[in-house]
Amino acid sequence: MLGMRDHEEGAAPHGAHGRPRNWSQRWTAFKESPFLPAVVLLFILAAAAGLFAGSYTYAMANPAPRHIPTAVVTTPAAPQQKAFVAGMERALNASLRLTDYATYADARNAVDEQREFAVLRAHGRGVELDVSGASGASVAQLLSEAAAKVGPATGVPVTVRDVTPLQHGDPRGLALFYISLAAVIIGFVGAIQLSVHARALNPAERIACTVANALLGGFAIAAVADWWLGALRLPFVESWTILALTMFTSGMVFTMFNTLMGRWAMLPTWGLMVLLGNPSSGGAVSWPLLPSALGQIGRWLPPGASVNAQHTAVYFGGHQHAFPFLVLAGWSALSCAVFWGWRHRHPGGREPSPAPAHAADA
Repeated sequence: MLGMRDHEEGAAPHGAHGRPRNWSQRWTAFKESPFLPAVVLLFILAAAAGLFAGSYTYAMANPAPRHIPTAVVTTPAAPQQKAFVAGMERALNASLRLTDYATYADARNAVDEQREFAVLRAHGRGVELDVSGASGASVAQLLSEAAAKVGPATGVPVTVRDVTPLQHGDPRGLALFYISLAAVIIGFVGAIQLSVHARALNPAERIACTVANALLGGFAIAAVADWWLGALRLPFVESWTILALTMFTSGMVFTMFNTLMGRWAMLPTWGLMVLLGNPSSGGAVSWPLLPSALGQIGRWLPPGASVNAQHTAVYFGGHQHAFPFLVLAGWSALSCAVFWGWRHRHPGGREPSPAPAHAADA
């Protein structure tokens, strides 16, 4: 009996369950296992990491001027202006996009309207170059450094001054970019968390919670930057409004994509808001130094609109433009319309409560 048992234990298995699986069966088993989405996510995350590094490096690592809008106060018989402009363009390896203004007041108003980044005018035998640090710290620094070299090289005395300097708590002009970045990221991260931890919210409730998250989050960001850290002196209500609108827009953009694409909604949201939107916003590197396509696209995306509105609110009060608010409102309206129109496709929500028994009998 012992020998028979050993023989049976050593015999090859019989039946379908004992045969080695072929490649088709293994692939079917792999597709039905949790390993397939894990592997897919690993490749997606690796690609996202590379794209994230690439987008920011491409836009910010080596900013180069192309066309810098510059106001010129028209002055008869001022040959030193032409010599200085030619020297600046050679030093910058770029062109100054010159616009003539009849008076210095008109030129300064154009700077306040953020149509121009500098003002050039003749002064005696030399020139004065007024830069605007608040319009773009990187552009102002570039112009100032170039002018300091071009003046002696061309024999034209030059005086450089910053007519709209940055606040002392933000000497590099990055704080507004950071608070806008916080609003963008926390906006869609909050919407993600609502989709995970408050999945049963109905459409109207989800929008209301996104509004509440935007109002509370925007207030917290502004309060920390201004009241706690003192990095910025904000026009509090206006800055809070911009931050809240940014957070709501970002949250609803994710909700829109979640309605259209389900669990893969993070991919287009991250691509639109972080990979494309933040590097092209003009917050870290002013748009005249960005690749031209990014400089144009950025103004039409929520991060760029948020940065533009904040810059104007903080440094150019009284010159606020409607355009960035229209951009944010447009993205919000589109996202809400798509979400509401296809709300039955959204993975969240709950079934209506059953009617009470006495109501059904009636």
